[in-house]
Amino acid sequence: MSLVPPGRAGRHAAASSVAPICPHIGAPCVLASRSPVAPRRRSVIPKRVLSGRAPLPSSVVIAVLFTCAGQRVDIVSAFGRAGATTVAADLDPLAPALYHADRRALVPAVREPGYVDALAAIVSEHAIELVVPLTDLDQEIVSAAREALAPALVLAPPPEVCRTMGDKYLAHLFFDANGIPSPRTWLPGDVPDDVRYPVLVKVREGFGSRHIYRADDPEQLAFHLRLTPVDSMVQARCLGEEFSIDVFCDVDGRCLNAIPRSMIQSKGGESIKGRSLADRELIEHGARVAETVGIVGPANVQCFREPDGSLPVTDVNPRFGGAFPLPLAAGSRYPELALALARGERPEPRLGDFREGIVMTRFFSDLSLTSNGDGTLKPLAPAE
Repeated sequence: MSLVPPGRAGRHAAASSVAPICPHIGAPCVLASRSPVAPRRRSVIPKRVLSGRAPLPSSVVIAVLFTCAGQRVDIVSAFGRAGATTVAADLDPLAPALYHADRRALVPAVREPGYVDALAAIVSEHAIELVVPLTDLDQEIVSAAREALAPALVLAPPPEVCRTMGDKYLAHLFFDANGIPSPRTWLPGDVPDDVRYPVLVKVREGFGSRHIYRADDPEQLAFHLRLTPVDSMVQARCLGEEFSIDVFCDVDGRCLNAIPRSMIQSKGGESIKGRSLADRELIEHGARVAETVGIVGPANVQCFREPDGSLPVTDVNPRFGGAFPLPLAAGSRYPELALALARGERPEPRLGDFREGIVMTRFFSDLSLTSNGDGTLKPLAPAE
């Protein structure tokens, strides 16, 4: 059975067909639930883009391709509400975000040779003007493929930034060399004898807080370093409160906004409960870090406020964070800003322009499917 879904659940439930196979690359191409997007028409919008809740004024409809869409229904849906035509791509035909996009595509695995060709075919066929990588899995690949994906704007920093921030030890070296506070960090063979315990054994390249172990003494440190299956580093444990700062930068690397949030509760490395904070020090810190790193588009800056008042940065993830719904609810307008960049506009920075005290609590949701009668699946209608 083919599992390529029909159109966005609740909006295009009647549309269905099987994704065609692209004759040039031998991979599934995008399934269109309506005709391809017409070439964009230029418009001018006011520079004051972040105040209020009304959509940013524009008659231009931008087609946006989301790669590794997975479970990021929140992001795909937010761009749809902002006026974009959404196209979701994923390897997994049951990826939930596919069913919440206007169109969707099954593509090869990110490491397969035909992956970029498949994305380029989607860009060409549907006049995609903005490509948004949603995970660390393909961000560097997509960033390096800008020429192949032209004329679409790739909403990601240069590949060397993705590579450096993706390796937590290289990120630490970058922070240290550029005046950004960072916890003391060593390669396994360089840990000093007088290190203060506890320390953390952390994977160099990973996400979701996998392969992170606490060591309270030299014996535990040796134990975890011996048994961890991944390339790791050792990092001093921060003592203060942890914060995340969701930032968004334009194509020139100017930070347009930075929204700090508390980490009330996290699971699997993702914040599931938090509160937006009007903390000027954190706002300015997040903006400075983002501009120093060279972020383009969204990023999540993770830091601690230590007892001595320092703000050591542990991670910069150059993509939308897992807690994307919180800055969105606080008025970030990040989808609208991304669409403005795709239209070639230059929004003005509005640091601190968001609602403080917005509390997010995340939960699981689901989408049930049923046979469409032609070998495909469709969302289960309430009456069925």
